[in-house]
Amino acid sequence: MSNHEPKKPFDPTHPEPGVPKHLFDHTLGEVWGKATRTLEDRRFLEGPRTRTDEFLRACRIFAEFIRGFRKLHFVGPCVTVFGSARFDESTWAYATAREVSRQLAGVGFTIMTGGGPGIMEAANRGARDAKGRSVGCNIQLPHEQRPNPYLDRFVEFRYFFVRKVMLVKYSYAFVVMPGGFGTLDEVFECITLIQTGKISNFPIVMMGQEYWKPLREFMTERLLERGAISLSDLDLFTFTDSPEEAVEVIRKAAGDNAELLRSLGPTRSRLLLEPPLPDPKSTSPSPA
Repeated sequence: MSNHEPKKPFDPTHPEPGVPKHLFDHTLGEVWGKATRTLEDRRFLEGPRTRTDEFLRACRIFAEFIRGFRKLHFVGPCVTVFGSARFDESTWAYATAREVSRQLAGVGFTIMTGGGPGIMEAANRGARDAKGRSVGCNIQLPHEQRPNPYLDRFVEFRYFFVRKVMLVKYSYAFVVMPGGFGTLDEVFECITLIQTGKISNFPIVMMGQEYWKPLREFMTERLLERGAISLSDLDLFTFTDSPEEAVEVIRKAAGDNAELLRSLGPTRSRLLLEPPLPDPKSTSPSPA
């Protein structure tokens, strides 16, 4: 007899066991990572389609932007932490992501991640340790990804470019832990925005000097020497192993007072039924 019980069908009206109720979106009727995966993205990138298809797709994209704006409008000044989902809590990267996020949350920043496991979990966990706010922005992928248990709010996006806009729009800095293609994609997207003057005063803190050493050498010995970038472009990055240095760089760029930035933010509208985030100070810290 098999020791594995048959998988129960997904019930769109109730969260699965172990998924916190506040992470279950009744409006969408789905749990993070359980949304229907379709060929929508692939069709979108395959070239022109009928005018009706393109118009309806534009409406869906607009609706996703609006949903993201409503979900994230009141999260406060954020720092987004990137890194691989493959590093568990036995690694230096996990421990460091947790510590730097704890310190950032302690001075008033909301910690934003992709909401999944690994480095993302570590960062959200660090925010919970400091009784700070913790937000996840996921992207629908062919493989399922469950939310980590340290989130106060999450949003799941279909389109990568919508998610990228949200991460930059609501963040005051990026902390980049060791990661792969997705991490590099987000980093260089943001660096391009800074280099071209689309955003300014936006720290990019690369944690793990040994891990990022080959990338740093490539930028110095190949890109800079061949004239593809300027010497000043290298100053757009801060490479460090120290959580304290990372926090200091971000605090300096944000004006030292994240709580003040939060208090100067937008006010909620009762007419639009805009709910506040759960109070993180009423939640017990995560176990060590």
